[in-house]
Amino acid sequence: MPILLFDIDGTLIRTGGAGKAAMEAGLRTAFGITAIRDEVPYSGRTDMAITRDLLVVHGIEPTPENQRRLRNAYLEHLPASLKAKGGDVCPGVRELLTLMHGRTQTVLGLLTGNVQQGAAEKLSYFGLWEFFRCGGFGDDFHDRDDVARSALASVGAYLGRQVNPVEVWVIGDTPLDVRCARAIGAQAVAVATGWHPLAELAAHQPDVLLPDLSDFRPLLQLWE
Repeated sequence: MPILLFDIDGTLIRTGGAGKAAMEAGLRTAFGITAIRDEVPYSGRTDMAITRDLLVVHGIEPTPENQRRLRNAYLEHLPASLKAKGGDVCPGVRELLTLMHGRTQTVLGLLTGNVQQGAAEKLSYFGLWEFFRCGGFGDDFHDRDDVARSALASVGAYLGRQVNPVEVWVIGDTPLDVRCARAIGAQAVAVATGWHPLAELAAHQPDVLLPDLSDFRPLLQLWE
């Protein structure tokens, strides 16, 4: 049974920077920060790690309470940010999800650094949320590998059995997606629809490397 765990940003959708804009708006409204310092990396990381680092860079103690304040402010700004930035679904994604969702012997899940509410907001905006039944999210983890372990546990709970990692494929657009797939013994599909070009992704040796998902026939052969 193929178990497909998808990253969100840069893999399923491109939001035009809506998440980052919402996070920066949250800094302004929750903490009165007017000069935003562009020093914190976002790509492939969890929201918990991003909020911690944003607070530190702006001289705010990254206590659990302050992280919750920033997360909640981010979530308040996210719907308007998504509308303002537009964005789109990555090539081939809707077609692939529709096809695989119709296969009873396939599980579609998420493995994302987004907090669950943010993931739902983003994917609902693009009409993709209903495809997914389980997954791991960035609510409680700084490290993407821990999110992968959480996703594996979520799949096991959904199926009511222990999951063999050889059944699992992680589909993402960053080197961290490849790394977290290896952390749980899963196979990795890397797509160059985010910030990382093919050559950079190839250096991390994913099992499958594609420019995008517009031609997903090679994956179907593996997922039969």
